Amino acid sequence: MAGAMPPSFIRNNKMERSITSYSLLHDNKVIVNGRIIFYQENIIKFADFLKTVFKQEQLAYPKFYKMDTLSKLGFLAAELVLKEKSIEGYRPEAVGVVLSNSSSSLDTDVAHNETIRDRASYFPSPSVFVYTLPNIVIGEVCIKNKIKGENAFLISETFNGRLLCEYVNELFNNERVEACLCGWVEVMGNSCQAMVALVEKLAPGPDGINGSFKPLLFNEQNLNLLMKHN
Repeated sequence: MAGAMPPSFIRNNKMERSITSYSLLHDNKVIVNGRIIFYQENIIKFADFLKTVFKQEQLAYPKFYKMDTLSKLGFLAAELVLKEKSIEGYRPEAVGVVLSNSSSSLDTDVAHNETIRDRASYFPSPSVFVYTLPNIVIGEVCIKNKIKGENAFLISETFNGRLLCEYVNELFNNERVEACLCGWVEVMGNSCQAMVALVEKLAPGPDGINGSFKPLLFNEQNLNLLMKHN
């Protein structure tokens, strides 16, 4: 199912840092590089939505089912990006991951608190506790894709395209990365949303990359437009 791309994206016309692939997951909808690849109205639980997309895309990673919701969301968003644009040509140390959200790992923190609140039946779950840090989602992405470069999880009250751009550009400027996954991965109660993009130092070819998708200039404006495109 095709989805129309907003006409106001800034395109590249010279060698620039480019968004060469991206994914959006929100409201039981998945968009990859401007195409709607999944949408189903009758999925009530967000966890069921993630599992359905994981199976549809035939992603092989059994540990996915043991992750908390934040890690499942970020992992799936990253896998959809890398399924379209491989990073196999880069050294593991040359690829970075920079993600952000507003609530950190609070959704999982609440679940962990439920296991320790009642002192009469005190039984903290190790499988829940291990995900009470937001950067664990980065760890899951890195393990699966053998990424060993710079990484960070940034917290901001709302999506901050400028913060992401400044941080990622600094990594490129200091030659710490040659490619970087970046974006927003938010899970808190019924609020679940992800936007993950792959940034590379590539100029677009005449037909774009991987068929019809043409790279977007990596800047604050385009990141903000991607978030609104949900």
